[in-house]
Amino acid sequence: MKPSQIQILLAGLLVDVVSSQAPKCPDYSIYSKSRHEPFSSGKHALSSARPAPSCRTFNSTTVETLLSNMTLALADPDLYRLFENTYPNTLDTAIRWRGHAADNRAEELAFIITGDIDAMWLRDSANQLQSYLALVEPDPAAANQPDSIASLYRGVINLQARYLLTAPFCNSFQPPPESGIPPASNPAAASDIVFPTYDKSAVFECKYELDSLAAFLQLSTDYYETTHDADFFGKFLWLEALQAVLETAKSMTAPTYDPDTGAVLPSAYTFTRQTTRSTETMANDGLGSPVRETGMIRSAFRPSDDATMLQFLVPANMMFARYLGSAKLIVDALADRAPAGLADEMAAFSTSIREAVTKHGIVPVVSTNGSGVETVYAYEVDGYGGAVVMDDANLPSLLAAPLSGDLSNIDPVYVRTRARLLSADGNPYFMKGSVLDAIGGPHAGPGMAWPMASIVRILTSNDDEEIVRVLRELIGSTDGLGLMHESVNSNNASQWTRQWFSWANGLFGQMILDLRVRKPHILQQSFQ
Repeated sequence: MKPSQIQILLAGLLVDVVSSQAPKCPDYSIYSKSRHEPFSSGKHALSSARPAPSCRTFNSTTVETLLSNMTLALADPDLYRLFENTYPNTLDTAIRWRGHAADNRAEELAFIITGDIDAMWLRDSANQLQSYLALVEPDPAAANQPDSIASLYRGVINLQARYLLTAPFCNSFQPPPESGIPPASNPAAASDIVFPTYDKSAVFECKYELDSLAAFLQLSTDYYETTHDADFFGKFLWLEALQAVLETAKSMTAPTYDPDTGAVLPSAYTFTRQTTRSTETMANDGLGSPVRETGMIRSAFRPSDDATMLQFLVPANMMFARYLGSAKLIVDALADRAPAGLADEMAAFSTSIREAVTKHGIVPVVSTNGSGVETVYAYEVDGYGGAVVMDDANLPSLLAAPLSGDLSNIDPVYVRTRARLLSADGNPYFMKGSVLDAIGGPHAGPGMAWPMASIVRILTSNDDEEIVRVLRELIGSTDGLGLMHESVNSNNASQWTRQWFSWANGLFGQMILDLRVRKPHILQQSFQ
């Protein structure tokens, strides 16, 4: 049901305190570009980058207590300042609006921006919240408080469900009408020709990315496994959105040609854009490069929002299979409300994707020293034997595959793949330099290393020496601003893109909390 104008006006009264205070608070996209006292007492003299409490978009006592407690866990002043700035960054700056559906006051909604772009990506918002998963309140009384992290999760799940029912092939969305926030302009999308068509007042950009569908499953699974609140998933639009995800994914398993007649089959999704960048549009008038049927799911674009070269994006298929399998548990718990056979369909589809990844996604390559042939995971394949052997910094990535729990970081194929990805001889997008040795990607281009990839490198490593070396690089990569950038010139920390990138900031904090459990002795070291 579309909300009426009266309902929207009434809902607009619920716009959070941030909106009413916005005129008094600095624009964070400007504020975060300059340094602010007090500086950290270490050699990097890192800026204090948090907004004043009254200007933060979400205040959490739990987070503030955690930040205070971490002063004992983090001995280095620069490292602590970096954690203090980055971990709460999404809560401090990116909870753009919270409220309720106009046609159902019980349905919570939360609109989370990525940072300096005033739109909500399915992938980014799921990852931004994942940083706070450990703080989700499992106790029902606490979880139902309006300022709980659990409430944020419910609001984002509900809004993502609405988005997926509106335009399941799209990746990035406009504020909900209830927020009263006007749609953001996206000049880059002005020339887009997309099938299926979509409403630009609801959608910011419509690049079909398999990981966007997987992000909805991940977000749902994270919340359910923490709270066991199955009843929530049966109240609103989650089951309908889940079925839209399944239908969309299955439609993209189709090959390019009819195997019997050779005729070109119509595609469930096509995309073209007038652009000077090849990564911003799809080949063959929007069809993309041809693929054979493999059991894997096509993805027109990567998590970087760049077009795939070959449409079977291996890490996205891994992620989708993993979280489709775990989301089945939610459907099991909703047996009295879920369509008959839905859980079995999910389990079978998850298994078939995993089998297809093993069959088609592992490819032989010449070892980097030329001594022989080894098998590794490809980044993209086409079912014809074609493979793109590389990695991209954005998640899901091959480097990050163990983080979902579906692949061990001691798996022999992963170990070989990891070694290749972290080598300038094996990965064309591994950026080596005096500031960062890290994976980048076409999105920011050669020479631009992504801190996100360095963070993932630490999260997937058991090697103390490697962790310390990469952590030291990250501390020195912020240009004194004390925030994780999108990308940094691997040889010049003063050249970077996007100083306000909430996902990377939260992931850095998430990594520090992981080290506190796995490697607390490393956090007691000096990085001076």
